[in-house]
Amino acid sequence: MGTKSLDSLRPTETLEIENGLTLVPRVMLNLTIFPSETASVTKPIDEWQLKRALIDFLKTSFHVPITVPEEDLHIKRFKDLKKRKRVDPVAGGTIFIRDLGFLNNKNEDDLEVLDKKFLDWKSSLVEKMDGIELNLEGVKFRLGVAIPATDDFQGMKKDWEDFYAFGNRGYSRGGSGRQQPDTIVLRGAPSRWFAEPRVSSKPSMLVTHTIFSTFGKIRNLNVAEDNDLGDKADEDDGDIVSGLHCKIVVQFERYRDFYNALKVLCGRSLQKQGSRLKADYEVSWDKDGFFRNTRSHAQERSSRMPEMGADSYKSGAPRRQPYFPHSGYDNSRPKRFKE
Repeated sequence: MGTKSLDSLRPTETLEIENGLTLVPRVMLNLTIFPSETASVTKPIDEWQLKRALIDFLKTSFHVPITVPEEDLHIKRFKDLKKRKRVDPVAGGTIFIRDLGFLNNKNEDDLEVLDKKFLDWKSSLVEKMDGIELNLEGVKFRLGVAIPATDDFQGMKKDWEDFYAFGNRGYSRGGSGRQQPDTIVLRGAPSRWFAEPRVSSKPSMLVTHTIFSTFGKIRNLNVAEDNDLGDKADEDDGDIVSGLHCKIVVQFERYRDFYNALKVLCGRSLQKQGSRLKADYEVSWDKDGFFRNTRSHAQERSSRMPEMGADSYKSGAPRRQPYFPHSGYDNSRPKRFKE
């Protein structure tokens, strides 16, 4: 798929990419549940009642009802309520709104207008939900709602513009000569979706390169299993992980390809042909210089090697490898998923 197609992609439009994968639009919101100022909470919140209250609110509080199935609303209660301060939350969670067909406007072709209308709708949704009061069996709770940073493309764009305006540490140079970001980081996708079928369940560099070439010409690529999922899991978290996640770092040749890729990946989930699973990955831009640091580490290791004869270093391999080995790049915790 060419850049022109990505440029014209509507915010509520699905995108088929390589390897039987589809990017499906969705709105993700982070939820935080606080007791009201007058409430004294000594027992865990009823998750089922909270879910029903939120689902009913979305159905009845908007001009066009918003439908959210129960499996797309995740609530996690916090323990040790007796030890908490009165201002501390009692639960947190995430809601995914996937049925966005009511936002489609076939009579409007201006992508800037469509993007603005979609952003305005998301902002009004957050504004209307944030701060509402929920009455659960006579106990009142207050809801906090926010768009995650990894789902806020305009927020990320402002971040990198500010970052490079002061630091000027990007890779890709635009026509004006200023440096710009060119690398995205994706976490939380199932490794097996990026693996070679009937060969391995581990993510493949070749398959991953084919998939991300959809967005433009790739300069560097790194893909590896994301073992931080187990390391960062809460001890009391009983979710069942049905497969391994992977972390993918992609550096594009052109800033425009980076820009389009991040914009398209932001606010969408991955779906595999023949699978009911939707992988709610997280995507962000690389501000830490993943490939630059990897190159520096490789050069440092090389400088520590004992001196040898010149013949010992003769090789037909190119000096700059297109892909770099995995390093200790860290980012936010990837989302879990279930079959």
